[in-house]
Amino acid sequence: MVNRRASKILNEYGAARAELIGKTVVLTNGKAGRVENVWLDELHGLRISIEGHDGKWPVSTIKLAES
Repeated sequence: MVNRRASKILNEYGAARAELIGKTVVLTNGKAGRVENVWLDELHGLRISIEGHDGKWPVSTIKLAES
């Protein structure tokens, strides 16, 4: 049972990375750019980095840019 849960978590993490990396986003603080990387943080959940900006932000602070 634990192995199945861990596998599901890793599968969802991989899907989130594939969906977000390369997408243009806007943070709630006004910074914008393409998602460079995605991390799984045990305290904050998914965090992203944006090209040209230092730092990592919670995925909850982004909005995907409209195309």
